[in-house]
Amino acid sequence: MSINIMPFPPLKNDRLLKAARGEEVDEVPVWVMRQAGRYLPEFQEVRAKHDFFEVCRTPELACEVTLQPLRRFEHLDASIIFSDILVIPQAIGMTVEMHPGKGPVFPNPLEKPEDIDTLDFNDPVGRLKYVGNAITLTRHSIAGKVPLIGFTGAPWTLMGYMIEGGGSKTMEKSKKWIENHLVETKRLLGLLTDVIVDYLIMQVEAGAQLLQIFESSAEHLSPEQFVTISMPYLRQIPERVRDGLQKKSIPTVPMTIFAKGAGHSLNLQAKMGYDVIGIDWTVDPVKARQDVGPNITLQGNLDPQDLYKPQDEIRQMTIDMARKFGKHRYIANLGHGITPATPIDSMHTFTEAIHSAF
Repeated sequence: MSINIMPFPPLKNDRLLKAARGEEVDEVPVWVMRQAGRYLPEFQEVRAKHDFFEVCRTPELACEVTLQPLRRFEHLDASIIFSDILVIPQAIGMTVEMHPGKGPVFPNPLEKPEDIDTLDFNDPVGRLKYVGNAITLTRHSIAGKVPLIGFTGAPWTLMGYMIEGGGSKTMEKSKKWIENHLVETKRLLGLLTDVIVDYLIMQVEAGAQLLQIFESSAEHLSPEQFVTISMPYLRQIPERVRDGLQKKSIPTVPMTIFAKGAGHSLNLQAKMGYDVIGIDWTVDPVKARQDVGPNITLQGNLDPQDLYKPQDEIRQMTIDMARKFGKHRYIANLGHGITPATPIDSMHTFTEAIHSAF
């Protein structure tokens, strides 16, 4: 059954979708990962009154913080629904807490393969309907100003959090699972892939106009491990999502893969069925284009730390970056999420500079 009740307002700015499909654009589209977040004082005001996951689970609050950057930055060409990749582990029965100064914490992480059987894979997407409701509300509230992006974490990235008990700089425990419990590791990755596919279909049904998959922990895999541990599941996602949407007679939407730290495998990523490949700041745009060929859109890739530089330097670096990518099949973004102390002026400079680059 469709979540939508009323038709959505017509889209006024479709640069993002055109760029994702390889169509001509008047200006390079720009948005920023984590653009609705801690660097904004108005977001901090919301967080002072509400727990992080309370904001995620309350459609009205998620809608409000999704809209906040659009009010500030006139040059943004997209919004991304305010949520978190870790709502999936929550939906399959794991407790996730957001600790100030530390980030997400799992009080009871997966310690051994047998713990997989404690997870509840019975209709987890039904327990995530608040995300769909937030998308629908936000899509109406945006009133067609820009497209709305939905997203999810990728299987390997989610598995890492679930085993490590939070963010990790080494992923030591997860790597031991690969070494010592490969069959069970692949089982867990497969189960997570099933949830992700259904979750993304639900997001499109709710109104998402582009989907991004965050493989944020790809940097912890060797190139060989990326091919055997991450890619088989990343490859399934776009094919199965499109098949699922077609069975529901719902139009497909462009899909982006952002595998941070996997710049070594862009040529392989280009064959996984995604319309857009996001790259981090360690990848040269010219080489990225050579690796992926002419028929994939690239997204990225300014270092978030560059936004702490003087405004004239930010502007010049941004223009130089955009011109390396070129105007065709390019979506401007950072090479990872914007950081909490980023000056507001830097976002103004970055987004404006993109639109003046050509």
